[in-house]
Amino acid sequence: MPAFLSTADPGFAADFAALLAAKREAAPDVQAEVARIIEAVRTRGDEALIDLTRRFDRLELTAGTLALARDEIAAAAGRVAPEDRAALELAAARIRAYHERQRPSDASWTDATGATLGWRWTAVDTAGLYVPGGTAAYPSSVLMNAIPARVAGVGRLVMCVPAPDGTVNPLVLVAATLAGVDEVFRIGGAQAIAAMAYGTATVPAVDKIVGPGNAWVAAAKRQVFGQVGIDTIAGPSEVLILADAGNDPDWVALDLLAQAEHDASAQAILITDDAGFGRAVAEAVAARLGTLPRGAIAGASWAAHGAVITVRDWAEAVALADRIAPEHLEILTADPEALAARIRHAGAIFLGPWTPEAIGDYAGGPNHVLPTARAARFASGLSVIDFLKRTTLARMTPGALAAIGPAAERLAAAEGLQAHGLSLRARLERLNRLPPDPAGGGPAT
Repeated sequence: MPAFLSTADPGFAADFAALLAAKREAAPDVQAEVARIIEAVRTRGDEALIDLTRRFDRLELTAGTLALARDEIAAAAGRVAPEDRAALELAAARIRAYHERQRPSDASWTDATGATLGWRWTAVDTAGLYVPGGTAAYPSSVLMNAIPARVAGVGRLVMCVPAPDGTVNPLVLVAATLAGVDEVFRIGGAQAIAAMAYGTATVPAVDKIVGPGNAWVAAAKRQVFGQVGIDTIAGPSEVLILADAGNDPDWVALDLLAQAEHDASAQAILITDDAGFGRAVAEAVAARLGTLPRGAIAGASWAAHGAVITVRDWAEAVALADRIAPEHLEILTADPEALAARIRHAGAIFLGPWTPEAIGDYAGGPNHVLPTARAARFASGLSVIDFLKRTTLARMTPGALAAIGPAAERLAAAEGLQAHGLSLRARLERLNRLPPDPAGGGPAT
């Protein structure tokens, strides 16, 4: 059974704090092993990749077969049902259209001193995408990670996907083609992250690595950060639903289970202003669990980490939601927009009963790579911005330097950085020897 809490109970504050503090993921300590794998790939390159792939994926490769050939990808695509391809195409088009609106603009202006200031945006040259592989299929992850990179203008996009016993899911390869991935390598785990971070004779080094993975992949991303950029270290999935009694309990139950079935560490929480409705949803969850192929996983998640919280009013619900800072937030109330406007911390918000979180996982348009474990307090979901760098621009005229240079010189002296001050003083002294500019604005050049 999930936890049943009520803000009217005397012990609610302590119970809610315990819910927030509960550790939901017991990741194995793999740091030392991952460090050895990274060092092996960094020093031995393709040879290490071949050895590690044989060891972990039971697949014999050569330097020439680390990458999937175009005819292999095409053959795999031919095994995909037309209906599945059409669904991927629709999702890709919607994701691309949404992310194209995220492209920021360059800016430039001249201030009152005559200084020209601004910024410009440029994409990283090469990005790497990690995709879990084998019998599991995550084509939606390919689209969500690769399409923003392409929209941003990344010049080269490479993908690593493990192929245990030689198996790569065809849907993943179709998604890679639709998203514009340039090269696909059949390597996985920490060794794939190391290869993309440092490069080998066959696998190009990238500037940023994105995509989900297991504990070894997460540890490797932590260890190579700084050599390359990374998106995030994602934790177990989570959903918070704010729902009143005007909803169908079964629909709400299904939305909770849609997160719980991810894994036993996932979390699904319902906040409602009607205790009877909360009990009805819990009963619907129990009824549905026996019908799901992943019911054992969902049941373990619901029992260990699920919660039904009854509040006295929606102001309490908003305050609790902001403390939870959920990855996914569904608002199923009479006026969801009004309630959403009061929420400060959430990775993604889904408004109204016809917008289940599951639509956002696949074809809604916004990205499904979102901050977990309360990181929505300070982080955002993956976007075009993650593949761009902002470079600032500044150009001083003689008049501008004359106006603001003395202040900079004073600050350099205050910090004890003599050369900084002298670099300014040399120019200011030159300006002092110049005749005034007849047009105004300081000394003439």
